[in-house]
Amino acid sequence: MSQLEQAVPDTFVAKGLETLPNIYDRVEALAKDFATRAGGHDKDGSFPFENFTALHDAELLNLTIPREFGGQCLGLSTICQVIEGIARGDASTALVLTMHYLQHAHAARSRHWHPEVYKRLCRESIEGISLLNAARVEPELGTPARGGLPATIAERTTEGWRLTGHKQYTTGSPILSYFVVWARTTEDEPQVGSFLVPRDLPGLRIVETWDHLGMRATGSHDLILENVFIPSEYALNISPISAAPSFDPLISTWGSLTVSALYLGVATSARDWLAKYLWERSPSNLKEPLATLPRFQTAVGEIEALLFANNRLIYSLAQDIDKGKYEPNVGLQAQAVKYLTTTNSIRAVEIALELIGNPGLSKKNPLERHYRDVLCSRIHTPQNDVICQSLGKSVLNVK
Repeated sequence: MSQLEQAVPDTFVAKGLETLPNIYDRVEALAKDFATRAGGHDKDGSFPFENFTALHDAELLNLTIPREFGGQCLGLSTICQVIEGIARGDASTALVLTMHYLQHAHAARSRHWHPEVYKRLCRESIEGISLLNAARVEPELGTPARGGLPATIAERTTEGWRLTGHKQYTTGSPILSYFVVWARTTEDEPQVGSFLVPRDLPGLRIVETWDHLGMRATGSHDLILENVFIPSEYALNISPISAAPSFDPLISTWGSLTVSALYLGVATSARDWLAKYLWERSPSNLKEPLATLPRFQTAVGEIEALLFANNRLIYSLAQDIDKGKYEPNVGLQAQAVKYLTTTNSIRAVEIALELIGNPGLSKKNPLERHYRDVLCSRIHTPQNDVICQSLGKSVLNVK
């Protein structure tokens, strides 16, 4: 048995696709449908609720839930392909789906969840459209990945916990049923931890603040908690501030590779639109499609090379993990893949814009939206400077 198999519960090891043989056909069909509305949702910043109804009907919301609780428990390579495929149709939908997958993948490996709470969460996620995501970023703190303590407070009561705080960039907030809230306790020696907060509790509200350049349909609004009470069993993991933060290399690897796959999907859509445009566009002075010109062929070839590299980087590492090839620095390897592939994806879309000029920046063409969306790859944790510093420290043997 490999190190990975020893570290991962049986319910979380990839089992193949035998129970879901048509998964890629479903993804392709949904992506085509989502693409017909993606521009409209992007324009007005509306949330694509109908897409998640379709994802539920296609049995694509339960792919990282353990089989013993009714899920599919598919491997990382397959999850990346699903996310990439959905992102080709609607990147915003793919990002919300990615966060849902990652939270369930993390929960499947966690030993801190109350068993009955976790079973109920899985059941609800299978029977209905019940999604979850983390709520960590705060106005004063920014991203917790760069250090610091949350201002959100969890006060212990005789029957549970009472939470008060303000979170930002809560992706999927219009549809989430549960929030995994990062907070600190009010004890003399505070502790930090995550708390499961159902959406329908008194004192919880969503403030619609999301108005960004890209990923505009993700509904990444602010979450406000004002004396929100949760039962004791909804505390997921609490530890002293002085304790070393827990680090799960497999989960961090999943995060880096799934985000990489998402933006590969965006860049692939940009390439597909470009190819179609180059065959349809025949300037009067040429009387031939732009696709017949060597300069355009060379530029498209450069894009293709970048996407090919992304595909190999993402899926070779994902497949190694699914097969049980596990190295101590796999998390850092996945971060390097994220750095390289998101850089390549951005460059691929930039080449398309440079190639065709003004039409590429016209809002009537999806290339403009793809460019805004792909730029968002830079803000996902871990960010490029952190990745490169970590890689440099590993080479220089610096702690």
